[in-house]
Amino acid sequence: MCLAIPSRVIEIRENNTALVEAFGTRRLVSLDLLQEKVHVGDYVLVHVGFAIQKLNEDYALESLRFFEEMLELEDEA
Repeated sequence: MCLAIPSRVIEIRENNTALVEAFGTRRLVSLDLLQEKVHVGDYVLVHVGFAIQKLNEDYALESLRFFEEMLELEDEA
């Protein structure tokens, strides 16, 4: 199974990369697969080190809440 995690762009860097954050974890991702320009504060969908889609903020936050709920259920099991 593959998961793509919504992440907030913290910093745009050289070589078409960005520092993103999700659940308190920051990672460097490639922006090479995106056709839209992204800016600091935008949300992107990240899969295996690549931002694969720019997301609407409301959708990204809703998705992150869903992931948090799943993690809470996992902790309860």
